[in-house]
Amino acid sequence: MPEGTRSLLALPKAHLHLHFTGSMRVETVRELAEKHDLRLPHALTTQWPPELSGMDERGWFRFQRLYDAARAVVRDEDDMRRIVREAAEDDAAEGSRWLEIQVDPTSYAPFVGGLTPALEIVLDEARVATEATGTQVAVVVAASRMKHPLDARALARLAARYAGEGAGTVVGFGLSNDERRGWTGDFEPAFRIATRAGLASVPHAGELLGADHVQVALDHLLPDRLGHGIRAVEDPAVLDRVVQEQVTLEVCPGSNVALGVYDSPGAVPLRRLLEVGVRVALGADDPLLFGNRLADQYVSARLDHGLDDAGLALLARGSIEGSTAPPQVRRDLLAEVDTWLGSEGTSS
Repeated sequence: MPEGTRSLLALPKAHLHLHFTGSMRVETVRELAEKHDLRLPHALTTQWPPELSGMDERGWFRFQRLYDAARAVVRDEDDMRRIVREAAEDDAAEGSRWLEIQVDPTSYAPFVGGLTPALEIVLDEARVATEATGTQVAVVVAASRMKHPLDARALARLAARYAGEGAGTVVGFGLSNDERRGWTGDFEPAFRIATRAGLASVPHAGELLGADHVQVALDHLLPDRLGHGIRAVEDPAVLDRVVQEQVTLEVCPGSNVALGVYDSPGAVPLRRLLEVGVRVALGADDPLLFGNRLADQYVSARLDHGLDDAGLALLARGSIEGSTAPPQVRRDLLAEVDTWLGSEGTSS
C-alpha cells in the first residue's frame, strides 16, 4: 500500500499543548466581542490570521497585545464553558482522543467570583465536553512568568486541590508566557508543590530561548514534558539529557514558524528529534493566532518533513505515551493507532 495515504483526521492522537484562550475559534472571539460590546484589533477581524514575530521585543509585544485582546472578550461563565466545549469539538473532529487544555484562571477570576470558581467552571465543562464529544478533556493549570513566583505557588496549591487522574481533573502544572522574562529557578518551589500532589511538570522552555534554557528547566523544574523544547537540538549534551530523562517535547511547528523561530515549516528540526529518540507530541499551541490546528501539524509532518504513515503513527504514539491519560486509556489509544496503521489508506 502506498505510504502517506491514510487519513490524518482518523489517526488517534493526544493533544498536549493547547492554551485556553488560544484555542478559541476566531468566529467565537468576534461573537464574544459583539456580545460584550468590545472592539477587536484588525488582526482578529479583517486581517486574520495575523502576521507575527516573537524573536524581538516589538514582535512579542504585538503577539501579547493580540492575545490580551482575545482574552478580554471572555467575561462570564458561559464564555468559559463555550471555549472548553468548542476546543473539545474541534479536537474530536481531528482525531484527538485525549486533550490537556492549559489555563491560567487568574484572568477570568474577576468575572466569576475568584480563582477557585474559575477553575471549577473549566473542570466541570471538561467533564461535560468529554461526555458530549468522546474526546477526554483534562486540565493543566499554568502560571505566568510575567508574574511573581509567589503567584505561581498560589496557583500550584489550587491545582493540587483538584489533582486527579482522568478527564475533568487537573493533571499537570505549567509555566507559560515569554521565557525571556524572569528566572526559571525562582518557580521551582511552585513546581515542588505541584509534583508532591502528583501533577505532571509541564513548563515551557526552548522556543524563544535556546538549549541553555532547556537545561535550566531540566535542572530546576524536573519536567515530565517541555512545552516546545525544540531548540534542545542546538546542544548535543542537552538533547541527550532530554532523551535519557525521557522528557516528552510538545513540538508546535505552526507556532515556531509564526513567531519566527524558524523561517519555514521544513526548517523545524522535527526529523532530528525523532532520529535521536526524543518522544515528540505535536501540538497546536494557539490556533487563534497562528491560524492552524492540531491536524495541520500532522499534515506538515507528512508534507514538509516527508514522514510516512509509520512515522506519523510514531508521533501519535509519542503524544499518547507522553500524556497523563490513565494507563488503560493509553493502552486503548495505542491499540487504535496500530489499527490505523494496519488499515487501508484513504487520502486526507
